[in-house]
Amino acid sequence: MLISYRWLGRHVDLEGTTPQEVAEALTIHTAEVEGLEPFAPWLADVVVGHVLECDRHPDADKLSVCSVDVGGAGDGNPLQIVCGAPNIAQGQHVAVARVGTVLPGDFKIKKSKIRGVESRGMICSVRELELGEDHSGIWVLPDGVQIGKPVADEADLRDWVIEIDNKSLTHRPDLWGHRGIAGEIAAIQGRSLKPLDLTLPATEAGEAYPVRVESEACTRYIGLPIDGVRNGPSPVWMRNLLLAVGQRPLDLLVDLSNFVMFDLGQPNHLFDRRRLSAEGIVVRQAADGETMTTLDDVQRSFTCEDMLITSGGEAVAVAGVMGGEGSKVGDETGELLLEAASFLATPVRRTAARLGLRTDASARFEKSLDPTLPEKAAAHMVHLLRELQPDIRLPRPAGDAGSWKDPACEVQLRCERVRSVLGAPVEDEFIRTTLTRLGFGVSGEGTLTVQVPSNRATKDVGIEEDLIEEVGRVYGYGNIEERSLESVLTPAPHDARRNLVRALQDRLSGAAAFHEVMTHSFQSEELVSAIGLRDEPYVEVVNPVVESEFRVRRSVLPSLIGLLELNRRNRDEVRLYEIGKGYRIDEPNERGEPRELHQLALAWIRPRSGSERFGESGIQLMRGVVEDLFDHADRVFVGWEPGAREAAPPWAHPGKWLTAGPTEEPHAVVGELEPGLAVRLGLRGELDGEITLAEISLDGMLSQPEAQKTYRSIPRFPGVKVDVALAVPESLFAEEAAAAIERAGKGLVEGLELFDLYRGESVGAGRKSLAYHVLLQSPTKTLTDKEVSKFFSRLEKETESLGGELRRE
Repeated sequence: MLISYRWLGRHVDLEGTTPQEVAEALTIHTAEVEGLEPFAPWLADVVVGHVLECDRHPDADKLSVCSVDVGGAGDGNPLQIVCGAPNIAQGQHVAVARVGTVLPGDFKIKKSKIRGVESRGMICSVRELELGEDHSGIWVLPDGVQIGKPVADEADLRDWVIEIDNKSLTHRPDLWGHRGIAGEIAAIQGRSLKPLDLTLPATEAGEAYPVRVESEACTRYIGLPIDGVRNGPSPVWMRNLLLAVGQRPLDLLVDLSNFVMFDLGQPNHLFDRRRLSAEGIVVRQAADGETMTTLDDVQRSFTCEDMLITSGGEAVAVAGVMGGEGSKVGDETGELLLEAASFLATPVRRTAARLGLRTDASARFEKSLDPTLPEKAAAHMVHLLRELQPDIRLPRPAGDAGSWKDPACEVQLRCERVRSVLGAPVEDEFIRTTLTRLGFGVSGEGTLTVQVPSNRATKDVGIEEDLIEEVGRVYGYGNIEERSLESVLTPAPHDARRNLVRALQDRLSGAAAFHEVMTHSFQSEELVSAIGLRDEPYVEVVNPVVESEFRVRRSVLPSLIGLLELNRRNRDEVRLYEIGKGYRIDEPNERGEPRELHQLALAWIRPRSGSERFGESGIQLMRGVVEDLFDHADRVFVGWEPGAREAAPPWAHPGKWLTAGPTEEPHAVVGELEPGLAVRLGLRGELDGEITLAEISLDGMLSQPEAQKTYRSIPRFPGVKVDVALAVPESLFAEEAAAAIERAGKGLVEGLELFDLYRGESVGAGRKSLAYHVLLQSPTKTLTDKEVSKFFSRLEKETESLGGELRRE
């Protein structure tokens, strides 16, 4: 956004400051200034000349040879300049670019010969100086200008242009006009803002101009009739200010409309009221396919998402974006309708983007303007127009429609809180003075009651921290002394559950090579029916995202089961896990909420093998994973028990599942997938495999005592490794055989590992052979062969007591 330094001077006294100081103050305290440049710097080298003589060119009918006095800007002698402008005449005061002057477009003036006549400069037109579009002739300056002085001074064009980053003003809709920026400078530099009458003058009696708002995207629309207007050129001071901010002056009415917008930040529009219907104005949404020719002479088509200003059923403007060609003001316009409105930001932005028509008006409406500003802008327009044409009339009251509300509010501000947040000794009086200069109302002591005006309450100030920021930026963040941060650090509370989850994730995703998945808590009708869980009580969702997925899972494992077929299609071996929650509506807490079960579910699919080594079945491997997780989490593992066939979970093979922990709520369950379920899930044929599942209760793990880890020194004496094989009844558990070996060792057994299971004729029917690696070791001496023999003798007796025998072959 471009800001004119001279324009700011209309609102705040800038005496004693410079454009550079103003730009720096804005950057430090308000918004980033991207650039500061003199307006039209080439005008400093273009001087006022007086045409002493003007004769026809001897060799060209359309050229004139002029003798131009440039006073002290030359060598004392008049300059001979060849000019082709049709309006050049003797006695005129003109803008002269001397030899060496560089004009826009990097056009450097050189001494030259034109049709054989020497020319030592150029008499400039308005367009050549980028001061307008008129190129019909040279720029004739008014009488009274001083010959030889820079045109910038004599035409009152000295100015500086401040370019402010638009992004830094997005949250400050009050700063999209010179009045708002001037208010910031006044507050920052301790100056007074000049008064500006923004009250709407009294109108003649009668009914208000008819205005009706049918679109929710228009919160306020003011339509004010003005009569007795005479269009024509705008005053020089207005044209110069508009030029400084990049606006091309056209005529009084268009320039005045633009001036009010750039002055207050409120877009407005002037209609030729004679071209409107007597029915007045209706603000409505467009019909699909509705068309209108805009001011840029382009016919545009609209959709129902666009908002239009209409009269007599015909569109006369695109709301918040651009007016229509059919109702524009012209030289003959004498009866006006002034529009000043508030539109919602999003619809205006969407329409401007869809039409590819982003204007100065739409850029401001996109920032959510103050809804009280339209009336002020209308008043400002009338006052300015009346200064230029005192005889204008307001023939009837303005139409004012819409559902707007004044956003002004009150916020409590604690002065001590300001000092605490800013870390600076800001005095109460400074806080009060600063907020007052910024336009806030302030009352109270210690804890201030701050009245936030509507222009700041709109999308900006609404809480105490906003006011602290206002004080801080005016105080100057650079004025806050650096100091070390001091704070009481409180250690985060120990969260055993979170630590457990992270330990399990680290182990499974790392050494165990499992992949973590995250599924929704909703389960489909198809899945729960396939598993056999359809009749269980569920928490049900009233408005599910997917119609069939209205059940909230009771446990995590079924969600993992639903992923097996898809993952098996992509990999030969699948290892998945999920940590999540199940919800039991039939076990509510004291508040009636479903009980939450925090669980870890695991799934492992391996290709089937014709032969596998002892200890490498799916259940044994999954047992090892579960036991390793308990060990890694430093939790005591209670040991496995065979699961009863009649109590098997619906997903488990009735004869191939194990449980650990209490029967009612096991800490862990491991089992093979029920074969029929595998078929129903599509895991057959090429997708068949050895599928092992496990479910671990995190609550169960946390209920177990932490495993005590003690230091063990390196053995001083070597151990003796022996292998033993016990032929025992088929019903004997391996744990009982291992206990017998421990008893026979009398404290010398340091290592024990089952490495083979054998059934066959050599051991007899109803019997099995269990083979163990045994490490015998004493902490006080090296074992002798005699002591090892005694171990075997004791083991033989222990085995016989179990109904077995020690195999010796």
